[in-house]
Amino acid sequence: MDSTVTPDKNKTPTQPKRSRRTRVVGTVVAVLAMAGLVALAWHLTHQQAQGGPGGAGRPGAGGPGGRGGPGGGRGFPATTVGVGKAERADIPIVLDALGTVTPAAVATVRPQIGGVLQKILFTEGQLVKQGQVLATIDPRPAQMALLQATGQRQRDEAQLETAKVTLGRYQTLLQQDSIARQDVDTQAALVKQLSGAVTTDKAAEGIARINLGYTQVRAPIAGRVGLRTVDIGNLVGSSDTNGIAVITQQSPIDVEFAVPQDRLPAIQQRINENATLPATALDRTRTRVLAQGRFMALDNQVDTQTGTVKAKARFGNEGTTLFPNQFVNVRLQVDVVKNAVTVPVTALRHGAGGDYVYVLDPQTRTVALTNVKRGEETAERVEIASGLAGGETVITEGADRLKDGARVVLPGDHPRGPGAGAAGAAGGHGNWKGRQGGQGAAAQDAGQHRRRRQQEGAAQ
Repeated sequence: MDSTVTPDKNKTPTQPKRSRRTRVVGTVVAVLAMAGLVALAWHLTHQQAQGGPGGAGRPGAGGPGGRGGPGGGRGFPATTVGVGKAERADIPIVLDALGTVTPAAVATVRPQIGGVLQKILFTEGQLVKQGQVLATIDPRPAQMALLQATGQRQRDEAQLETAKVTLGRYQTLLQQDSIARQDVDTQAALVKQLSGAVTTDKAAEGIARINLGYTQVRAPIAGRVGLRTVDIGNLVGSSDTNGIAVITQQSPIDVEFAVPQDRLPAIQQRINENATLPATALDRTRTRVLAQGRFMALDNQVDTQTGTVKAKARFGNEGTTLFPNQFVNVRLQVDVVKNAVTVPVTALRHGAGGDYVYVLDPQTRTVALTNVKRGEETAERVEIASGLAGGETVITEGADRLKDGARVVLPGDHPRGPGAGAAGAAGGHGNWKGRQGGQGAAAQDAGQHRRRRQQEGAAQ
């Protein structure tokens, strides 16, 4: 007997049909889940686009999070800005220029008489006083010349005394009619002649004494001595070009700078008022003050090539911070504008219609474009000649993204405003949180769908 079982050809295979049906159902479920995710994402994105930066609050709700509040409007998100105050203050009118330090006096020390240099009594670079002995020349020739002049004077003085005695005797004899008048007149002329000779001798003696004093070379001015140009033992004289040394006066000291011809009227007006114009010498970086001084003088003509006039300011330079031929930055205070309306420099902007600032309305958190006229300025603040009255709050940062009437957010504003909508109550970062929430919900739905498919596959 054949034990082989013959399959029934008429029997319908149910298992393959069940598997095919399961795959179709899973595909349909997956398509529906994806459609739900797309619809949810579209709904969240559409809802966020209608709200402000703080979330989709109720229309007209106040606060930074509401759709109609200062935090933003439909399609016009608010901008976080920095603010400053329009204050009244005294603002100086200054003139900045590049100057060169020039000594008030420069003297080349030269001997007044010729001779051999015996001593040098100074050190190179030393600060000396006026009249201080710097060097000594061999004094012996000058001493001998002085002795000779003194002897000549004494001899002529003796002859003068003799001539005067003789004249007195002749005048007595003339009264007695014992001598001719001619002899008396001749003797009187001799007295005058000898008197002139004595005067000449005294002058010669004085010159000899001066020459003897010139053997000590003294400083003609006070200042700093430069490098020595001659050594001991050399023959020096008044015709030497380089002399013994050069002295430059350093206290006080001057700074020469150029003034634009457009600024001359203001400076001349202040000079005519006998006003003192303070001057400040700054270093190369304009950060350190070297010395304080005052304006001294203007030149008498304009340089046609540069359109400027040379000016000079004098500084005490007690600490010797200024050095001859040094380049410094000069800041001259021409005048002071009293009680001027000033704003930070970053608040002033320039457009096609001229200069303007954005003035903040603290109640509505909106800005208004206000045209102004600028005046003098410093490194930090600028004068507003017209357009502001003082006390206004102006925008200093973030003005590039603003327009007239735009809403703004200040750094100190709380993200939850009073009367904010339900979504706005979530905080100033409602958009971010909404996106995070939408993404989390989509991820949660996708996870549940995957788990459901896994359970169905396990059941099959």
